[in-house]
Amino acid sequence: MNQVLVKFCGITRLEDALCAVEAGADFLGFIFHANSPRHITPEKAAEIISQLPEGIKKVGVFVNESMFSILRIVDTCGLDVIQLHGDETPEFAEKVGPEWIWKAFSLKDEGQIPGVCGFPCQAVLLDAGNAKQRGGTGKTCDWTLARKVAEQKTVVLAGGLSPDNLLEAVSQVKAVAVDVNSGVEIMPGVKNHDKIRKVMEIINKYNEGNMQ
Repeated sequence: MNQVLVKFCGITRLEDALCAVEAGADFLGFIFHANSPRHITPEKAAEIISQLPEGIKKVGVFVNESMFSILRIVDTCGLDVIQLHGDETPEFAEKVGPEWIWKAFSLKDEGQIPGVCGFPCQAVLLDAGNAKQRGGTGKTCDWTLARKVAEQKTVVLAGGLSPDNLLEAVSQVKAVAVDVNSGVEIMPGVKNHDKIRKVMEIINKYNEGNMQ
């Protein structure tokens, strides 16, 4: 059984990033979409990243950004993963490089599953977006549909995850990783350090149980 990995997204402050790293996070997410309440500039993200220990993976979140802009920010910040959270096509992903990419989808029905599973990417991130927000809504996605995708494709589960529902989510979906954002916040972009540590405690116990 693979260990469930953890990404904390919407990082805007060094102290939150360091807390997540110290707690044992695997990934930190930085949102470069100007309309997000958790938006961060490449310069600020690079400043935070420069003060992090090696080993933590950095994820850049982009929404309908040009390939030139994405690759410039990847270079500026030293990103490890490109998370495409917009209407990017498979052709666009092929040009950027599927091995870099997590592609976000908002699952609504089973008819989407073939397209999701066929998208050229390292993993799919299943979130709960709405007409105004691509993610970070605090709403959970459909875990039954997510489980069906996880049976065929590497899944990062997002959408309204918090210490209150995390154990049920990972048990039901069998995702490779979880993406936690609004569920550990005091306000958008400001993390609750106790909740960050609680998330890691829950995941560590889950992983230990699966190893026995």
